[in-house]
Amino acid sequence: MLSRRAAALKYVKERDRAPRLVAKGRGFLADKIIEAARAHDVPMQEDALLSQALDVLDLNTEVPPQLYRAVAEVLAWVYALQNDTSRT
Repeated sequence: MLSRRAAALKYVKERDRAPRLVAKGRGFLADKIIEAARAHDVPMQEDALLSQALDVLDLNTEVPPQLYRAVAEVLAWVYALQNDTSRT
């Protein structure tokens, strides 16, 4: 049986060259990360392959170049979602 996974990224344009992994976990810890994201209205997207790739990184590590495309797709989705909700 596959364990649930969750990861959280943070990107500060003025500071970071790439998004950083700020949280990750499996099972119970994944549930807590998801719960915290929901409590703070943080957009979430399911991507099992990206979550698996992020799971091998150390916390506070910048996303490596080989994951830029996948992370960029998630960030583009988040930015589009934020723009849609700001119009209402």
